[in-house]
Amino acid sequence: MNTIIRSNLKCLYSLNAFTMSFNRCASGLGDLGSGAGKGGGGGGSIRDAGGVMGKREAGLEEEFFYKKQKDQLNKLKQEIDFRKQEIERHIEEINKAKAELDKQN
Repeated sequence: MNTIIRSNLKCLYSLNAFTMSFNRCASGLGDLGSGAGKGGGGGGSIRDAGGVMGKREAGLEEEFFYKKQKDQLNKLKQEIDFRKQEIERHIEEINKAKAELDKQN
C-alpha cells in the first residue's frame, strides 16, 4: 500500500516539474517580458513594451504561479497524509474485527 502512495507522489513530483518547465520553455513567446509575441498579443501594456519593466512583470508573474503551485502541492501532501492516517485507522479496525471473530469461533 505504501508503494502505491509513493509511486503516486513520484508521479506528482514529475508532473509538477514538467508543468513548470513547459510553462517557461514551451510557451513559444520567446523571452518573458521581451515584448509582444508572434501572435500579436501580450500580457498587457507593460509587458507589450518590453524592456526592464516587462521583464520585471514577467518575473513577478512567474513567482506568483510558482508560489501557487507550491501551495497546491503542499495541500495535496497534507491530503495524502490525512488519507494515509485514515487507511491505517481502517486497517486497525479490520484487524480488531478479525480478532473478535476469531475469539467467537
